[in-house]
Amino acid sequence: MDPSFSAANLVEALVLGVALAMDAMAVTLSNSLCEPDMPASRKFAMPVLFALFQMAMPIAGYLGGTLVAPLIEAYAGIVSLIILGFVGGKMIVEAVRELREPEACPATRLTWPTIAMEAVATSIDASGKDIVLYGGAIGLTTFACCLLVLLIGRKLGERFGAHAQVAGGIVLVVIGLRAFLG
Repeated sequence: MDPSFSAANLVEALVLGVALAMDAMAVTLSNSLCEPDMPASRKFAMPVLFALFQMAMPIAGYLGGTLVAPLIEAYAGIVSLIILGFVGGKMIVEAVRELREPEACPATRLTWPTIAMEAVATSIDASGKDIVLYGGAIGLTTFACCLLVLLIGRKLGERFGAHAQVAGGIVLVVIGLRAFLG
């Protein structure tokens, strides 16, 4: 075990994990507001993929070292803005269309590629000091937090329908803008 490991490091890693999980939680909530009846496999895919990407980014940063760090730092905001802005904008447009003509529009369905893109967008700026401790803590807390908001989002999505979808789309666009503006 790393000699610098301590209970304080563990607490710091868990707090960092929760902080980094906030974007993934917001996206999970937005997705579940959009599609409260989504299949269980896609519901479970969100916490799993978000956790894996949140865990993988610090590891990739550690392994890539100084070679790719400046590149990731330079373009992380714009990549997040493009992905989340596109997905959020699409959600808003579909929800407004559904509000105007409910019978003419099929319900929004999240696809596997969309969930994967969201996982990349919410994790691209993840980082940590001790790769094993921080990577593990970030992944585990992201997974747990996303599971928790799945329950909340489903209930709200069922209750508020397309209005919840508009709110979810706005949240994604705001997260993308925040990532871009730094």
